[in-house]
Amino acid sequence: MRPSTLKRWTIGLVLLALLLAVLGGLVWGGITGWTPSRKDYPVQGLYVSAADGDLAWPTLATMGADFAYVRASAGGSLRDPRFAANIKGARAAGMRYGAVHEFSLCASEESQAQQFITTVPRDPDMLPPVVSLELSEACKNRPDRAMLLGELNTLLNQIENHAGKPALLRIGRDFEDAYQVSEGLARTVWLIGDFVPPDYAAKRWVMWQSSSFYRINGAPDGVRWNVVRP
Repeated sequence: MRPSTLKRWTIGLVLLALLLAVLGGLVWGGITGWTPSRKDYPVQGLYVSAADGDLAWPTLATMGADFAYVRASAGGSLRDPRFAANIKGARAAGMRYGAVHEFSLCASEESQAQQFITTVPRDPDMLPPVVSLELSEACKNRPDRAMLLGELNTLLNQIENHAGKPALLRIGRDFEDAYQVSEGLARTVWLIGDFVPPDYAAKRWVMWQSSSFYRINGAPDGVRWNVVRP
């Protein structure tokens, strides 16, 4: 190949790569910047944990976050190190706020209830507590459905007694497929489905996680974005 031809090919490939990068950025930006319409879902907010880093709470409130659910605990031994700071930030920004426990099949219900109760203060202004249910590759335990529902009932009763209000269940599709929790427990549900309203539970959802990677000012790494059914 002649040097001039090689040069033209090289320039063409570089330009093509740049074009593809720009188009990819535009597509990705459109995806990460999407939220459901405020006309359809007037109340929207986020679910955060220490993994989301240092959040600018006043900015998040200005950008339209009406509420924040904050991870308090997970399993039988983890307390989220940013729980208190995140709750304080959401409250100071004028947002509604609530606490989440991320359930583990590898820890007893008593130890998990204790983690939540000793992490989350009694606060009548808090939103209803949430128990989040998703399968994890880090935990291979798979109890039968009857045992699982019994353990969850024990956990929920203790958390609800502490909070003074009924809890919500945040249920992943994998967990629902395995245990049909929405049919077995009389609690309102919060379901997960990027961009498309989920329909995998036995009852209508009250909350929907509409994006697991929404980019918003105040949260540089993105957050899990949620809407409330009107």
